[in-house]
Amino acid sequence: MLVLPIKKQWFDMIVSGEKKEEYREIKPYYDSRFRKYMPRPTNFRNEYIAAEFFIVFRNGYNYNSPLVKCRCIVDIGIGKKEWGAIPGQRYYVLKILEIMEVQNVN
Repeated sequence: MLVLPIKKQWFDMIVSGEKKEEYREIKPYYDSRFRKYMPRPTNFRNEYIAAEFFIVFRNGYNYNSPLVKCRCIVDIGIGKKEWGAIPGQRYYVLKILEIMEVQNVN
């Protein structure tokens, strides 16, 4: 399970259900973490399937920092400005399918 740090503004929006995607830059650090979950062709018709996996978004670096565990899929695409993306920039797009657990939120 991946644990990724996240700023409070985006963390709160995910917990509230308002934000349905989180973005990470396309660079070697994330290439190695996300590549195995990327969509892959499944047959000659170019149908694709992406693996579902769990990500813990943590607002801070302490063991007791607020966190949200989400079921996600990852793709590459353009993010939404209102959710923190730079317009026109390509990102790893972590699509949040379901919030599984929230901890240490006051």
